[in-house]
Order: sequence, then structure tokens, then C-alpha cells
Amino acid sequence: MDARSPLEIRLSQHLALTYAERDALRWLERRERSYRAGTVLIREGEPSGELFIVSSGWLHGSISPAAGVRQILRFYFRGDITTTFSIAWGHSAATLTAVSNCTVFTVERDAFGRLFQQHPRIGALLYAVSASEEVAMADRLTSVGRTNGMSRVATLLLDIRSRLMVTGELEEATFELPLTQQELGDAVGLTKAHVNRTLKALEATGLLERHGRLIRITDVEGLARMVEFKDRHRHVATDWLPPVRSQAA
Repeated sequence: MDARSPLEIRLSQHLALTYAERDALRWLERRERSYRAGTVLIREGEPSGELFIVSSGWLHGSISPAAGVRQILRFYFRGDITTTFSIAWGHSAATLTAVSNCTVFTVERDAFGRLFQQHPRIGALLYAVSASEEVAMADRLTSVGRTNGMSRVATLLLDIRSRLMVTGELEEATFELPLTQQELGDAVGLTKAHVNRTLKALEATGLLERHGRLIRITDVEGLARMVEFKDRHRHVATDWLPPVRSQAA
């Protein structure tokens, strides 16, 4: 198991961090909490004065646009910062739920603000990563409105694979999917029955295999071409970041 800070691992995929920057990230990760699968960490509309850095497990953020309806907006993995969608208002804009057993670090908003002040390069990188994730979410929501079920599910699975690659949890194309078919449906705007049929159709293409909860994408490039998937996570431009402040690297 990598002993580095989860957030350090996440950001190091894009930038060589200095010792001082790595120490600052580790300092944020001091208060750890564990949650069982299915636990709601915070509900949409509740006061929110802290952020969560994912140490292990999966979570998702969702909204309820109507009674009995849920739209899953984003999934969160190791090294991701959650509830940033609420930082502008002081209350949660979405419900944060543990998909699997998970651990998170809690960070007060003012501590997060000090990180931006003391380490502007990290702040700029976090902004860039957040922007790439917003574009990826827009891609997925566009696929929900304009494409068929196979494209929606394939786009989501490719996006999850890409996210796991940059968080250091995946090296190939096989991963465990702890999501129910209902959760998959809530993320792509399909019923549970439609998700089940769609997964079988994807298997029939030979581009994807399922073994229990294990998903194996047998031809990543082929599946990406089929659904016109754009990987928004692999590369984030860092040439515009502010210079490192004078410190030992």
C-alpha cells in the first residue's frame, strides 16, 4: 500500500510536488473518519463547513430534482476532494453517500483556504483538476440527454476507469464495480432493467466482460471510439501554474 498522502498521489500524476507542498497536503489529512457502505455523510441543503478527502473506498454526490427521483452527478475515489460543489454557499448542494465502506479525511474550509494562500501552485493545480472534472461531468450529462443506453453506460465505465487510473488505483482495464444497477441507472438516466440489458449488450460486442463485480474492458480504444469518449482526466496542462516559492524541493 502506498504510504503517501492520497491527495499527494492524486496531484503527483500531473506535477512533481516539492517537499513543502507534500507536507502541506499531509497536514490536511489529520482527521480520519470511517463510514459503512450506504451511509449518507451529508444531505443536500444541510449546512456544510468542511470538505472531505477520500482515503479509501467510493462515494457519490447526488441531487433529488423531484420526489422519488435521484440523479447521481459524480463519483469520488481515493485522493478526490468531495463537497467542493458546496464551498461557495456554506450548505451542501448535493447528498454525499458512501458507495462502499470508505474512509475520509475531514478538512475545515478555512484550512483549505490557507492551503491556497501558502501554496498557490497547489491551489492552481486543484483548480485545473476541478475544471477537467467539470468538463468530464458535462460530457457524461450530455451523453445522458443525447445518446442511447449503450453509449451512456459505456461512457460512464470509461470515465470511471480513467478516474481510477489518475488516482493510482488502476493500471490496466479491470476494476471492481461496487455499484448496483440502480446506482448505474441513477447516474445515466436509465431504469435498472434497462441497465441490465445494456450491460449484456456491451458484453455481446466483445469489448467488455463481467465477472461478478469485476469489469474488464477488453478493448479500451475500441470502446472509446464506439461512443466517442474523450478522456478528460489523463492530462491536465500545468505550464501556466505559478512558480514554486523559494523552498527546498
